[in-house]
Amino acid sequence: MSIKLEAFRVFRAVAEAGTLAAGARAVGRTPSAVSMTLAQLETEIGAPLFETDRKNRLTPLGHRVLEESSRATDVFDRAVSAIRRHAISSAGSVRIAAVPSAAIALLPETIERFRREHPHVRIEIADTDTTAVRRRVRTDEADIGIVSAGSSDPPQGALIRRDDLGVVCTEGGPIHRAHLAEAGSSSWRIMELEPLIANPLCQLVDHPAIRDLLSTSALEARNTTAILTFVRQGLGASILPFDSVRGQPDGIEFFVPSDPATQRELRKIRQDGSRMTTPAERFWEML
Repeated sequence: MSIKLEAFRVFRAVAEAGTLAAGARAVGRTPSAVSMTLAQLETEIGAPLFETDRKNRLTPLGHRVLEESSRATDVFDRAVSAIRRHAISSAGSVRIAAVPSAAIALLPETIERFRREHPHVRIEIADTDTTAVRRRVRTDEADIGIVSAGSSDPPQGALIRRDDLGVVCTEGGPIHRAHLAEAGSSSWRIMELEPLIANPLCQLVDHPAIRDLLSTSALEARNTTAILTFVRQGLGASILPFDSVRGQPDGIEFFVPSDPATQRELRKIRQDGSRMTTPAERFWEML
């Protein structure tokens, strides 16, 4: 059996797109060429991969082949990406996946220090949520991950810093006015005065009012810039660490309720047992 990687890539495109025509567009080939490739693949395998000629429903074997095709093409693409990174930067590269608040508050200073020592090393930053950061590190799409965790969560990775979580709301809005009326001593229940803009950090607050608001929230965002934009537009209030709002333009207020005071931890993670490049190891130490 001599199956080429490109056949797997074509099959994956059609299976994920749901039609032959859409799959052909995805790989930039004609439907007839794609149809021929699929026929050759099925001949090599010795069994059909689609239930019908429309290519819109996989056989049980087709589902299994899709899993293996996805795995094979992903591994190949990561290898090619790594080769290109090294070709672009002979000094090496450092790939970092971080939660957005860390990308804003933590990475600029570290990058500035790192570049003084390693001015020619290529640095790649992906800001995303904690779950995606862990996945990128696990699948070797990132050398270093920076995740958010609650202070009561099982410790994973190395602690970078702790900071308080607080309410982010519009200046002069219902929550801000109530906070001022309470002389600065507010409960998390004050969040009930405005719609909650949910984000993963909200889940770290152990308060019934926040749990109720999370269950009914109609707006969720995971990017810090988007959250602050929505707050400034009066779409609701959210929960973020102070580092996320420091230096923001006027119109945003931040305060920390105390029932209970809730801290967020930033932790750095890496693949267990993996050996990082010298630049990545140095960046890890600087964090």
